[in-house]
Amino acid sequence: MANVQIYDAKLNKVVTVEKIQKSDEEWKKVLNKKEWEITTKKGTETPGSCAFDGVHEPGIFRCVRCDTDLFRSVTKFESGTGWPSFFEPISQLNIIEQPDRGFGMVRTEVLCARCGSHLGHVFDDGPRPTGKRYCMNGFALKFVLQSHL
Repeated sequence: MANVQIYDAKLNKVVTVEKIQKSDEEWKKVLNKKEWEITTKKGTETPGSCAFDGVHEPGIFRCVRCDTDLFRSVTKFESGTGWPSFFEPISQLNIIEQPDRGFGMVRTEVLCARCGSHLGHVFDDGPRPTGKRYCMNGFALKFVLQSHL
């Protein structure tokens, strides 16, 4: 198996972990239908349907498939799009950004670096200090309170 380096927020350091590779059928066994559709088939949720809009407590948003730390709650902001939005990832090591030319658009897709989960897209219309808007699918994330890390 291949390894990947990611930043671990609990340990506050870069660690080497095994890259997770599963078939679509294996992911279907551990995810609900919506999580599978979004993370495996690059789907999206209906705007405003995510339960994370009201989450403002200190904590970490992680990949629903592999628990990789993705975003700190302090980087979350209200973008008005209906999807959870962040101005920076916890570490560039934890995500992959790649061109997405689907649906007649040119966008930058964001994937989990450890398991390849489709998370959403990043745009250049976010707030300071980065000017980025990481527009994520809530069903691709799970939230862990800082006190539970």
